[in-house]
Amino acid sequence: MSAVRRLVVEADGGSRGNPGPAGYGAVVIDAATGETLAEAAEYIGVATNNVAEYRGLIAGLTAAKALFPDEALDVRVRMDSKLVVEQMSGRWKIKHPDMKPLAARATAILPPSSVTYEWIPRAQNKHADRLANEAMDAGRDGRQWEASASTAELDAPARTPLPDRGPPGDAAVGAAKARAALAAARGAADTGTLFEVNTGASEEPEPTDVTAAPQVGWAAAPDLGAPATFVLLRHGETLLTPEKRFSGSGGTDPELSAIGRDQAARAAAHFAALGTVQEIVSSPLRRCRETAAAVADRLGLDVRIEDGLRETDFGAWEGLTFGEVRERYGDDLTTWLADPETAPTGGGESFAEVAERVAAARDRLTARYAGRTVLLVTHVTPIKTLVRLALEAPAKAMFRMELSAASISTVAYYGDGNASVRLLNDTSHLR
Repeated sequence: MSAVRRLVVEADGGSRGNPGPAGYGAVVIDAATGETLAEAAEYIGVATNNVAEYRGLIAGLTAAKALFPDEALDVRVRMDSKLVVEQMSGRWKIKHPDMKPLAARATAILPPSSVTYEWIPRAQNKHADRLANEAMDAGRDGRQWEASASTAELDAPARTPLPDRGPPGDAAVGAAKARAALAAARGAADTGTLFEVNTGASEEPEPTDVTAAPQVGWAAAPDLGAPATFVLLRHGETLLTPEKRFSGSGGTDPELSAIGRDQAARAAAHFAALGTVQEIVSSPLRRCRETAAAVADRLGLDVRIEDGLRETDFGAWEGLTFGEVRERYGDDLTTWLADPETAPTGGGESFAEVAERVAAARDRLTARYAGRTVLLVTHVTPIKTLVRLALEAPAKAMFRMELSAASISTVAYYGDGNASVRLLNDTSHLR
């Protein structure tokens, strides 16, 4: 039986802006000696932290395979990305569409049974972190990372051999064999990764951080990158609001009442005091545009219109109270309340149709505003739908939510596709 080659792959990636200019770094280490066998790094253009982390993993595994293409390998991957480690270990689901193909690429490089994953603190991943920063610095200067100029290993902590986990391989792997293997593999690699054996240059550059300091606390989500945070502001009152009349996207498109304009002004003052809103997006309906304009004027921001945030089309029920609909269209109302696939009388939208539209808008906006705090000025049904979808709750859960005029709710969307509901129906700014 041939010996098993034991290797360690350390990988990291970062984005200066998330998304922003991004790069990755990876290093292959002999587990028996602690010797660096190969380094890989690349500037990859604009990408998120999570994409860069996965690209670093792919580069590290590819380099390990290129070093020993004909040998059985036992590879321990060490990363400070909890997201990548947990997803590749199979303990977390991979929901985000950008992550799935990257995870599939990583899985296909080596037999899954030969690779294990370990999370390590950032301080123990300095070599790969420095490589990623070197790659991003090179991209900033309009060039690619060069192994001959790297000083990343100088910042790495001293390594000791890892405990043996099985039959030992031949630890005496020289740099000449590693360099020859990498030279042969470089032309065949389809990932665009730059491979080279560490050269040990002597001058150490000033270190820079790949990502911001992680959050702390029970509710923190480390290693997922900054979320897209949607602050959901329901529009201020119209004359129809206190009468609780159906007022959707198929009705008269009313303007704000005097009370509604005051509510919008109070919301604007609240957000000005917080100073956290970076972008404003509004439903196309007038009451939302007027509410959004009040905040935008106070914050000095522009308003982007997103049609997917418009209210439900309530068909023949537009302008009627709930009691009037019960009296005129009782059977239709009963069915509508029980079945999310049922539309209001007269060809309006079902809750299922609204959910599909709102989810599509959510996906567009989370992609556009990753890492930013965005004020979405919208309506009762879209806000309740966003909260319901974030909680993975059934459609009927919307009937269990109270949502006042000009109230604030908040949902954060992370890079792995998960969401966190942080606030619901806050009206403290109106008091």
